[in-house]
Amino acid sequence: MKAWRVHANGEPRAVMRLDDVPDPQAGPGQLLLRVRAAGVNFPDALLCRGQYQVRPPLPFTPGVEICGEVLAVGAGATGAVGQRVLAQPALPQGGFAELVAVDAATVRPAPEALDDAEAAALHIGYQTGWFGLHRRARLQPGETLLVHAAAGGVGSAAVQLGKAAGAHVIGVAGGAEKARIARELGCDVVLDRRTDDIVARVKDATGGRGADVVYDPVGGDAYARSAKCVAFEGRIVVVGFAGGTVPTPALNHALVKNYSILGLHWGLYLTKDPAAVDACHEELTKLAARGAVKPLIGGRVPLAGAAEAVQRVADGRSTGRLAVLPGAAPGTLPALPDTEDVR
Repeated sequence: MKAWRVHANGEPRAVMRLDDVPDPQAGPGQLLLRVRAAGVNFPDALLCRGQYQVRPPLPFTPGVEICGEVLAVGAGATGAVGQRVLAQPALPQGGFAELVAVDAATVRPAPEALDDAEAAALHIGYQTGWFGLHRRARLQPGETLLVHAAAGGVGSAAVQLGKAAGAHVIGVAGGAEKARIARELGCDVVLDRRTDDIVARVKDATGGRGADVVYDPVGGDAYARSAKCVAFEGRIVVVGFAGGTVPTPALNHALVKNYSILGLHWGLYLTKDPAAVDACHEELTKLAARGAVKPLIGGRVPLAGAAEAVQRVADGRSTGRLAVLPGAAPGTLPALPDTEDVR
């Protein structure tokens, strides 16, 4: 089969190589899946660069979330051939491949309301958003939610989940086109980080109170601005550092303004509280069925285009979630749009 592999750490476009590798087999407790769609995530770029918290041995195949079809069921595993499922392949054998073997215990049914690319994108980004907003920040109906990178894969999920929870959502995006997308996603107020005074505009939009919850996958200046416009007893959820700079919070400032800084590493729930992950998947499936959430797919590419797609995400030049469709023939899908930095 064909699979992308990283042979040395560096920029995705330079270090990812499409190789011929042996077909995987469904071992005990495993399912063999045909990959129908693989979501492209920022961690895939960090994995290529050797900057992720997990460093798989070289060579490895990136791709941390997929929608797949069950082809074979290993001994002791539960599953049905032909079933469409969501999975998070265990590295070093990730999802940017034609086939992948996964632990059957981690597989969940794909929502019928979503196509393959949308279903794949519902997994990590929306799970992260749901845990961040509900488990960590305890977002309440009527509260104001500030979302940075609102047109990106992680931010767009938070926007939709915030609206579904009854929040007043302020989205921050970079440039007029990204602002348009954020508005279409449902943001009540959209701010352009390039031209707007974010702190002043958030305070204006909230009558001087500030944002009750801030969802920050960017870090750097975005975090610094958030700390200046978070409300009394507000909560800043730290999701990631796509901007490239890890901020150093001023704890005296958090003390004086009486707000909370909450870290979120969704992957810990897979081992610490897997039942909560299952319950979240059920809730997300219900939200998708009634149209309350629908992942924004910024582009679909065939397997041959995976390295370019990961590079786009690494450079911040994508909107929503990019998806790799191994079964699509080259030339049958629209080219990726020429998108500027969305962070």
